[in-house]
Amino acid sequence: MRENDFLQERLDVLLKNNFADVERPNEIKIAFGRRAKRRFGSIKMDRPTLLKKNPASIITINGLFRDEKIPAQIIEATIAHELCHYAHGFSSPLPKKYEKPHQGGVIKREMKKRDLVFLYDYEQLWTKQNWVKILGESFPQTRRVRRRKQPKTLSQLLAQLLKP
Repeated sequence: MRENDFLQERLDVLLKNNFADVERPNEIKIAFGRRAKRRFGSIKMDRPTLLKKNPASIITINGLFRDEKIPAQIIEATIAHELCHYAHGFSSPLPKKYEKPHQGGVIKREMKKRDLVFLYDYEQLWTKQNWVKILGESFPQTRRVRRRKQPKTLSQLLAQLLKP
């Protein structure tokens, strides 16, 4: 099982090699979060406090990615994706470059600009081929119990009781 140190190493390498030109006016933290079905990662700003005038940006990676069966390239692609958001001014003190975080394919263009499009393409293909299976193993289907509709009025209750 992977730990947060693994994520920190990957983040440091990406920042040094591919995002070195991005100004970093605040700290960027990274950690595994809860297991999720639909989200690989997210970035948000820490809450400001009286002691912290410049809150950190926090990248959270899907807890399912702790498992070694998830390729490291998927984690790197997810971190790079979140760093693109940071560079574009989303959940960072940098000025916003776009109105919306995924506007018109800006993530793929940014990844291409930073020589990371191979990670983007790998993530797309791997997700299409493997994600449903991973979810099936990680979130087994449970049988749903169907509940009877509760009566709203006394006459509905009587009708339900007298029903053969």
